[in-house]
Amino acid sequence: MTKPSFVYVTYIATTPEKLWQALVDTDVMRQYWFGSAGCARVNVSDWKPGSKWEHQRVDETRTVDVVGRVVENNPPHRLVITWARPTEAEDESKHSRVTFDVELQPDGFVRLIVTHAGLEHDPKMLESISGGWPKVLSNLKTLLETGRAVLRAAPAK
Repeated sequence: MTKPSFVYVTYIATTPEKLWQALVDTDVMRQYWFGSAGCARVNVSDWKPGSKWEHQRVDETRTVDVVGRVVENNPPHRLVITWARPTEAEDESKHSRVTFDVELQPDGFVRLIVTHAGLEHDPKMLESISGGWPKVLSNLKTLLETGRAVLRAAPAK
């Protein structure tokens, strides 16, 4: 039986270094990463292998929606993290794994491959990320190519 995975491939007119910065720098991240309620999100870590990371809302709550550990960090080529709900942080059997592969292409574009694997135990997470990753990564591509993200934070009420 094959394990359910989500794979997203895109080509971006940028450099590997700029793409890498967008993956790990919260100032860049808050420009393109939004949740379902329109609230900006950031991934907070020192990005060293073995370190924790948190997917936090950028609002007054600073709610943590996802947690994990950095498995591999090879700038600007590869980042691997585990991914879990905060309530399942201590149970590694419930963690999935996200790999970001950044590859400079001969035509000058950068290929970004995001693989979210290990979702066989969690069909709800597979459903959620299958809708979320395309929005986030499309917004990332637009931001890097135009300087402006398409999706933006919801206006304050």
